[in-house]
Amino acid sequence: MTDTAWIDLALVSARPQAMGALLRYFRNLDMAEEAFQEACIRALKTWPKSGPPRDPAAWLIFVGRNSGIDKVRRQARETALPPEELLSDLEDREDELADRLDGSHYRDDILRLLFVCSNPALPATQQIALALRVVSGLSVKQIARAFLVSEAAMEQRITRAKARVAAAGIPFETPDAADRAERLAAVATMIYLVFNEGYSAMNGPEGVSADLCDEAIRLSRLLLRLFPGEPEIMGLTALLLLQHSRARARFDAEGAIVLLEDQDRRLWNREMITEALAMIDKAMRHRRPGAYQVQAAIAALHARAARPELTDWEEIDLLYQTLERLQPSPVVTLNRAVAVSKREGPEAALALVEPLGDRLAGYFYYHGLRGGLLKQMGRAGEARIAFDRAIALATNGAEAAYIRMQLDHLAAETASSALVEEKQ
Repeated sequence: MTDTAWIDLALVSARPQAMGALLRYFRNLDMAEEAFQEACIRALKTWPKSGPPRDPAAWLIFVGRNSGIDKVRRQARETALPPEELLSDLEDREDELADRLDGSHYRDDILRLLFVCSNPALPATQQIALALRVVSGLSVKQIARAFLVSEAAMEQRITRAKARVAAAGIPFETPDAADRAERLAAVATMIYLVFNEGYSAMNGPEGVSADLCDEAIRLSRLLLRLFPGEPEIMGLTALLLLQHSRARARFDAEGAIVLLEDQDRRLWNREMITEALAMIDKAMRHRRPGAYQVQAAIAALHARAARPELTDWEEIDLLYQTLERLQPSPVVTLNRAVAVSKREGPEAALALVEPLGDRLAGYFYYHGLRGGLLKQMGRAGEARIAFDRAIALATNGAEAAYIRMQLDHLAAETASSALVEEKQ
């Protein structure tokens, strides 16, 4: 880790807690974000000299809060100061603040912020985009990639969402039980996308983005505490645990991607897997199937297979067909194509993949899978074009390196075939 990398890691880790507390205090999204950014700038100047504070999140909250108050006071010279009850949470008195900056309140603040962002006054896509931007600090580019849209379109969604929040005067209080139940699906989606961004952005087992995975799992556990009888939240938590259980096996010593079938399964976290499998069984007993439960069941079949060749691809294909009915999506069909390739061969899988081209033209995994299928079929020229497109869309070095390796294999196979033909 470089001299400043630990600061980046601390800031990323502290962002959800700090943003939740600052938004609760200022009740204004832009002001909370500006206060947090000012605290981060101060941290970059201070921490290299003095070392990290005992509690980085608490430090950022105090500094950000003071910075925001200073800005309000400067503005007050030209504008009348609003009433105190509109500026801050009256419960946030100085003599209580230190006692409230603990783990439990951090969790409450983050989940509160997710429920606030999922206010039905906002369209669903704006709810989720706003939460990913504000809570997790994902870039517009990262969020756009999650939604398979352009950066410009996503920037517009986030800007409109903030404007609606400001214009509607949406309150930043914890929703009551009825509102929480109404917003549950949106909050679950937010947590799921936070995990996916961390999972896809990791460059290796030590990647900073692993913190997003841990944060998503923690929030999912907290959500399950609020809704202990909801099978879809059980499914979501189990799914995240199963995916994250493979973190140590997903990359080799050089940081290169290791495919699922090539992973050393001894490195999988069996404690996470055991917990997740029990959670899936419990969810299934409710007999209320949902998309997260189906995805978790697919991940469970991989986890239960002691060796790659023991994977039940037929059952996985059937589960993906169920998921296509519950949650139609080109990405779901793309994933199903992998199972089809294992059962019926690359030709059948390519028949599923080809119609997705228009909708997944900007999606790395579409071109990577298509290239792999074409390579298996001996269509080297088309495979090379697909792999080149995948490299252009890679979101991190590990993805690009994996595709380059496929291109190297393709070149070696082509050269070998040419040599054989020459000898004949």
